[in-house]
Amino acid sequence: MPLNARPRVTIVIPTYNGGRFLKQAIDSVLGQIYPNIELIVLDDGSTDDTRAVLEHYDSGFFWERHDNMGQAATLNKGWRMAEGEILSYLSADDILLPKAVQSAVQYMIDNAPVVLTYCAFNLIDPYSRVIRKVVPPDFDYLQMVRRLICPPGPGVFFRKWAFERIGGWDHSLRQMPDFDYWLRLGSIGPFTRIPEVLASFRIHNRSMTFSRVNRQRAAEPVRIMEKYYRNPDALPAHIVSAFPDSMSNAHLIAAQLHLRSGRFAEALSALRVAATYSKNTVLSSRNLRLLLNAVFNRLFHRILWTIRRTASTTPLSTRI
Repeated sequence: MPLNARPRVTIVIPTYNGGRFLKQAIDSVLGQIYPNIELIVLDDGSTDDTRAVLEHYDSGFFWERHDNMGQAATLNKGWRMAEGEILSYLSADDILLPKAVQSAVQYMIDNAPVVLTYCAFNLIDPYSRVIRKVVPPDFDYLQMVRRLICPPGPGVFFRKWAFERIGGWDHSLRQMPDFDYWLRLGSIGPFTRIPEVLASFRIHNRSMTFSRVNRQRAAEPVRIMEKYYRNPDALPAHIVSAFPDSMSNAHLIAAQLHLRSGRFAEALSALRVAATYSKNTVLSSRNLRLLLNAVFNRLFHRILWTIRRTASTTPLSTRI
């Protein structure tokens, strides 16, 4: 479906107790150089200063508060309200760079079959300082299924007709609803990577990247792939053949989440199940790094933030 010359783009920001960073997220959308943007901010029953942050703005976007119902339901509500031909979302602690919308729109105009664009992004700390640049791989649907690789991060944009065709996020998922959605969206059309840094992904103590998760959330990668393979007759043969690797990697990610949350017995159990599907997958260098990352990454970033915060508050005369 062709796009207009300047299609309307709707960006939804769902926020739950995200007042600390929310203003930066909103300002990053209001500061886009692209002119035709609809911004919808939905407060998912926050109990912090989120309302005060929103009331600071006189106009420029729509916002409202509702009782807590979770990220997936909140996003689906926002996208159903959307007037745009292109949809997006931005976590309340992330940032879009000024050219993000314009670049995504141009890629979609130039590449009609593409249903979603994603970009490179900066990893930033709680003080908005860049930790490193993240360049996701080119999109490969088979690898997303086989290895549970999810290239889209902050700065994704997708076509509204695709949302209307496949529906919204799964309300029952709290840990990996985005991956489940990209699996479904990728089955109806290709994604494309924009080779520019167009967003920032914030790491902090309350972000899902570092927070401890309960057993139900840790089991989500397995649930997602079991649901995906529930009807193998409807899947292409090369996707069906990836089943052992897919399930092995799903249990490995579950093990990683258990490790991050300090449940070592459950992590070991998940590793054993992963090995029954594919020992080679379990012993791959990539997956061994993932397991080590689960143990040490949270600690590493806390140390890094402390060092940077100390350096930034130490008088110059004492640092010479």
